[in-house]
Amino acid sequence: MKRASFCFLVLLVLVLWALPGVVSGQGEVTAEAIGQANLRANTDVNSTLLGQISAGTRYPVIGRSEYYPWVLLADPTSGQPLGWVFNDLMTIYGVLNAVPLSALVLDGVPVAPTAPPVLQPSPTPVSSDPQAVGAALPTPTLPPTPLPSVVALIKGEINIRFGPGADYPRIGVAQEGEQYPITGRHTQFPWIQIRYPSAPNGVGWIAVELVDVQGDLNSVPPISQTRFDLPTLTPTPQAVVASSLMSATSVPISPAFQALGDELWTMMLTAGFEPETSRLAALFLMNLKTGEAITSDSQIAFSGMSLNKIAILSALYSTLTAPPDLETAIDIANMMVCSENSASNALLARLGGGDPYQGGQAVTAFMSRIGLGNTFIVAPFLTDPNATPMPVVAPTTQADQVRAAPDYSNQMTVDELGWLLAGVYQCAFNNGGPLMSAAPNEFDQRECRQMLDVMSSNNMGQPLLMSAGVPASIRVAHKHGWTADTHGNAGIVFTPGGDYVLVMALHNPTWLDFNESFPLISEMSRTVYNTFNPDQPLAEDRAPNIVEVKDCLVSGTPIIDELTSLNFSS
Repeated sequence: MKRASFCFLVLLVLVLWALPGVVSGQGEVTAEAIGQANLRANTDVNSTLLGQISAGTRYPVIGRSEYYPWVLLADPTSGQPLGWVFNDLMTIYGVLNAVPLSALVLDGVPVAPTAPPVLQPSPTPVSSDPQAVGAALPTPTLPPTPLPSVVALIKGEINIRFGPGADYPRIGVAQEGEQYPITGRHTQFPWIQIRYPSAPNGVGWIAVELVDVQGDLNSVPPISQTRFDLPTLTPTPQAVVASSLMSATSVPISPAFQALGDELWTMMLTAGFEPETSRLAALFLMNLKTGEAITSDSQIAFSGMSLNKIAILSALYSTLTAPPDLETAIDIANMMVCSENSASNALLARLGGGDPYQGGQAVTAFMSRIGLGNTFIVAPFLTDPNATPMPVVAPTTQADQVRAAPDYSNQMTVDELGWLLAGVYQCAFNNGGPLMSAAPNEFDQRECRQMLDVMSSNNMGQPLLMSAGVPASIRVAHKHGWTADTHGNAGIVFTPGGDYVLVMALHNPTWLDFNESFPLISEMSRTVYNTFNPDQPLAEDRAPNIVEVKDCLVSGTPIIDELTSLNFSS
């Protein structure tokens, strides 16, 4: 009798040992993709895509979000974090509640397993309920689900919808040339279902007329469902966020200032500039009194256009030990007021010891030295459209240098130009600030005030862009810029209700219509002005809807005397 009891006890121990999570702690929790799933840097479908996993391989789950239905997977060999995956795109094995909470944000560098993982028998998925531990015995892993043989080849930039119709929410954007496996076809509407791992349920819908179908569409499953309710999604991070590039600490953003930023963002979206598409925009806004700074899409590199002449001006003044001589002052005025490229190139040559290319490198080095490494110039401005530019190597930055198709030799981000302007302002009026800290002994108040003074004369004979969004009596120190596909404005506005920095950039592939961009920029400027000055609002902007550049003359004007003055203090 005792021997039988002993044998039963041994058998019970062996069975318990075989069950996951029993005797030896909770056991390893793993996850396997249902088809395919994206690895993300953070718990959001808009965060950086790090790679993909496919069915047939189980990955260790090393973390779970406290707030969102996402888990953090690790490399099966090295144990290093691979990325975050939305729970509904995977089958999870083990006790999910036993996995520690994590808020890890990966660095955005794509990763891959160090070695192909060895496929192991997968137990039947276990509920996240701790009471369900050991509820099932191991079963072999099923072979990976084969990819559909029918594929949609995208013919142009199109929206991916949650359901079969344009009224359903957009869940993504497909670009020309991309291919997606077709997983279903609707029986009543000319829409097809595609595999789209970024979606909450792993699929999306596109209009069949917008793709080339490769394969037999009739061979995919028909879908007659007519109601597609979007589930509760992971909250999308705010598009307009705090910025603290050249500041040791980030100033907390007040609800009112955040609301202003969100309103500006909505204005850009309403005008058709959407971050998921190739038609996009970015902005930066700083309250110079409180130090609050917000930005959107600051990771996108735009063509620097003439806005980067602010960087040239700043780099030039960092080298001066006395007021500019007459020739240099005329070039400064022509560059900042008349936006002459020949004057800009002359100043680049001055910075480069006679070589404008070396001057561009000097500007780039200056911006990097003060902590603004996503903004650069490595070639002079084009003055002869028939001239062949010298080949140059453009730096690789931390910004996205693809989405807005920026000029390879002249790029900027809105937040970096915004912080540069804020630094010039603090230098001019407080004899301190981030610019003087980043470049000690290279600037003084007179120089910074002269820079703002010449930028305040930039009107080209008419209220232009952000200056058209404020009353005629308001001082605006700004620089405009445009190319065929990108328009922008960056400056400081001095108002009774407070001074602020505003930078905007708009991009549309191939051609951006001035009748779209100019009214939008001036109206956004008016919105900011009215928020800062609610008791003295501007009823409507003063901007023309088209560009009408008038003759620009600076020689013999007070601007030159002010630039060459040793005692300038305006």
